[in-house]
Amino acid sequence: MEDDIRRAARVLVVDDDARVLLLRVRESDPPRAYWLTPGGGLDPGETAAGAAARELAEETGLRVPAAALGAPVHRETIRYRGAGRDVVQDQEFFVLRTTAFAVDTRADPGGLGAAERRTVDGHRWWTRAALADTAETVYPAVLPDLLDRVLAESAC
Repeated sequence: MEDDIRRAARVLVVDDDARVLLLRVRESDPPRAYWLTPGGGLDPGETAAGAAARELAEETGLRVPAAALGAPVHRETIRYRGAGRDVVQDQEFFVLRTTAFAVDTRADPGGLGAAERRTVDGHRWWTRAALADTAETVYPAVLPDLLDRVLAESAC
């Protein structure tokens, strides 16, 4: 069977204290938990920045124009199994610098979809040190180094 190909866009939401916002996902088949950046798949005809802004609003309640995200800062291709299918996901990461805010997964319009409501069960602002020290699974795996790079570039 061939892999499904999916394009996705994700956002590194970084607050004034250099913490990055991650969502906790718990899946039952197979049982596992992990943390990841807000984001998701592109809708037909949607740009990566447009998808990143839409997903950010749906998953956190924070609304920003796609232009506020600038150019992607990282790209990667991952493989995973989802809904009984093997998926190859090409994803782009954008950065949004903002003040910390209260995450609202029920924001209208949108909010978390039915599948996300079953699996997303928390969020947390992570420091670089916490990312480096955690035994929990965090995606992308390169997030600590990516955060270092993003913070160094914004300091210039």
